[in-house]
Amino acid sequence: MLEKMISDARKVDDYIQNMHFENEVITDADFSKVEFESVQFIKCQFIKCSFSKDSFYNVVFRNCILSNCIFTESYWRKSKILECKSDGSNFSQSCFKQVTILDSSLCYANCANTVWKESTISNCKFKEAFLSEVKFQKLELNAVDFQRGDFFKTSLRGIDLSDCIIDEIMVSETFNELKGAKINAVQAVGIAQRLGMKIV
Repeated sequence: MLEKMISDARKVDDYIQNMHFENEVITDADFSKVEFESVQFIKCQFIKCSFSKDSFYNVVFRNCILSNCIFTESYWRKSKILECKSDGSNFSQSCFKQVTILDSSLCYANCANTVWKESTISNCKFKEAFLSEVKFQKLELNAVDFQRGDFFKTSLRGIDLSDCIIDEIMVSETFNELKGAKINAVQAVGIAQRLGMKIV
């Protein structure tokens, strides 16, 4: 049903509003340059689909699989990603405003050059995700696993990482990315050891 609706929408205005999609299973589809507003995706599976340059306003993805999908240059506002698996997906150059990501997995996801404003990420996995050259503004993080994530040239000033896993994250040699970030004592010891300090 979704594929037909998008095909029909493209003939008019590329706009889909106030819809509910459940148990859709779609592979290798092109949904790029579509605007979704007040749409719910429940238990859907999108494998290797393109949502490039899409807009998501008040959209909910709940218990969905979004593996290896393309969301490059997408725009998200007041939307939610809940209990989803989006490992290996590409969100580069996207913008997230007032977005909530909860109980989801985005391991190996490409989030480089993204912008995050007034958003919340809780109980999620971002293992080995690419988060380089990202701009964070008023971001709340709770129990997020960033193990071996790439934060090169991403300022974490003002970000509370104390409840997160930041083991082996990739930053510049000077660790400038972590200046002004809030970390806990155990995290501080790990960073000090990486800087060559000896803890006594």
